Amino acid sequence: MLAKKIKYVDFNGVEREETHYFNLTRSEAIEYNWSVPGGIQEILERIVAEQDIKQILEHLKEILSRAYGVKSPDGRTIDKDPQHWKTFVGSMAYDELFMELVTDPNYAGQFIRSIVPSFPNDHETPKSE
Repeated sequence: MLAKKIKYVDFNGVEREETHYFNLTRSEAIEYNWSVPGGIQEILERIVAEQDIKQILEHLKEILSRAYGVKSPDGRTIDKDPQHWKTFVGSMAYDELFMELVTDPNYAGQFIRSIVPSFPNDHETPKSE
């Protein structure tokens, strides 16, 4: 899980600092990986190499929307209700994060790697015992 502190000025002109949470479980990452032809890693490497900004933005937003949630106080769960994502996207905190990610490709790569768990053999089908 990535806990990202974001400083921003809200729509009332109030300076704020909040912590937002991003996490993909292994199962969520595998589901997403299998939904993308070639897998997440191959897609990300290709679009970064080609500097395909449109594709980078589409996949970045998809990963963020799948990973964003509100962490429970006891740390046992992260609530990924789509309304949480909608509220976040409507905030200036999202604007700050988005601009940071699209203006610094190195940071964007680190950010994505920190929320997408690694798992062996991306397209290997789990074996039944």
